[in-house]
Amino acid sequence: MSTEITPIQGIRMASRGVRNYITGCPLVVSYEVTLSCNCNCRHCDLGGMIAGEQQLQPDDYARLTRELHPVAVQISGGEPLLRQDIVPVARAIKQSNGMPYLILVTNGALLNKDNYRELCEMGVNQVSVSLDFPDERHDEFRRHKGLFSYLDDTIPELAKLGYHNIILNSAITKANFRELILLAQKAQEWGVAISYSAYTALRTGEDKYSVRTREDLDCLRSSIAELLELKKKTGHIANSRSMLFNTLKFFEQGSMPDCKAGKRFFVVMPEGSFIPCSLNRHKYCSRQDMVKGFAQTNQCGGCYVAIRSYSDRTLRAQLKDLPDYAKRILPRR
Repeated sequence: MSTEITPIQGIRMASRGVRNYITGCPLVVSYEVTLSCNCNCRHCDLGGMIAGEQQLQPDDYARLTRELHPVAVQISGGEPLLRQDIVPVARAIKQSNGMPYLILVTNGALLNKDNYRELCEMGVNQVSVSLDFPDERHDEFRRHKGLFSYLDDTIPELAKLGYHNIILNSAITKANFRELILLAQKAQEWGVAISYSAYTALRTGEDKYSVRTREDLDCLRSSIAELLELKKKTGHIANSRSMLFNTLKFFEQGSMPDCKAGKRFFVVMPEGSFIPCSLNRHKYCSRQDMVKGFAQTNQCGGCYVAIRSYSDRTLRAQLKDLPDYAKRILPRR
């Protein structure tokens, strides 16, 4: 069984995407279902358990999804698999209106055949598993002993189940930017895809993980060029050519202007408040308040994280990446 979208689902997503783009409805909503995490990653502002955390329930997520009408929903955290009701949460989101494209973001430490299969059966289209290094250095960076070994055993086994929906996610930092090709090769070895995003100091205030020097940027530029060649040969690198170039551009410039946080994408916190992104945690009671209080005057360009790179593109760029069957139903210009 595969959780890849069918032509009919692809057409529905394309239609909704164009409509949301024109009407100002969000393309992507990220539900941070918990801020607790079983890792304490060096490039993240979260880590550890939160006692007594107020959390939305599955029915709340179904209601929100109907009201917000996004093209894609990301279930994230913290570590979402810490929630005992994560499968009912996924079911509620997916069954709210037969959409949206549903992504689960996890560090993978709690991922196993049983919950992976159950989540896929409930309609999760993509499981994004974080990977910072292609070896045991991943454990030290995530401060979780044995994590890489566990992923090394588990991810290939999950890939063999035939859902074809696992994508490794690697945030490019000064610590790992020389490992990008090895990370891509590890993904290929495990039988899964890989996507890259850019680290930003906005999350932790630590600039030491930013790629800054001319020497480092030259090396990163060469690695991006190699990734593009590898993408042509294997097809398991999920980023588009323009996204990889924009990731390099972000590091070269130190910023990426024209952020659409709060409009095309935003985050719903565990208790239901709205925030523009996970890097700006000023809370709003509603999306309307967030658009008025933040999005209309937002001048931030301090990140190029994954959720932004996929939702911040122009309509032309969005349509260019659609499958051919979806392009055929759109009006010609």
